Amino acid sequence: MSSDFAAARLNMVESQIRTADVTDLPLQDALRVVPRENLVPAGKAYLAYADAEVEYAPGRNLMRPRDIGKLLQNLKPRAGEKALAIAAPYAAVVLQTMGLEVTRLDGDDLTAVPGGEYDVIVCEGAVPQAPASWTGALALNGRLGVVEREGPVGRAVIYARAEDGVARRAAFDSTPSLLAGFPVEAGFAF
Repeated sequence: MSSDFAAARLNMVESQIRTADVTDLPLQDALRVVPRENLVPAGKAYLAYADAEVEYAPGRNLMRPRDIGKLLQNLKPRAGEKALAIAAPYAAVVLQTMGLEVTRLDGDDLTAVPGGEYDVIVCEGAVPQAPASWTGALALNGRLGVVEREGPVGRAVIYARAEDGVARRAAFDSTPSLLAGFPVEAGFAF
């Protein structure tokens, strides 16, 4: 059985991305050409365009298309910017397609940010809270997009560096899997 991945990719953009108010045209154009099926094991290629997370390595997943589309749109990436993709192979290729210079961080220690400052930082997994090493790697006017999650539902948040510090704003609800190595700290609850 052969799959028509090009048709599935276009359908993903039309039915999952655009309907989620992702209106950035350069981003839509990149999403229409980046082959998600090449980023997952061959046996899972048929899931690449489904409205679901797809495991690409043990404990690592591509975000749902809707969520990564919305997260990238909120980051407002533009050609010529310097980006860091943390456990984010799909976002890395999309950003490269859009003309950004992308560094990937995929090892065991996802807090060990390679030197330099970044205009855009994106993570395709959830963490309880963005590590200080991530926000510290933001250039002036740099943006970090990540889902912070402690319970069943997380919030995609955008951190932005300005001259007077780093601000944080919630963008939308999202439920990607928690990345290994980022334990949720127990707290008091009624």
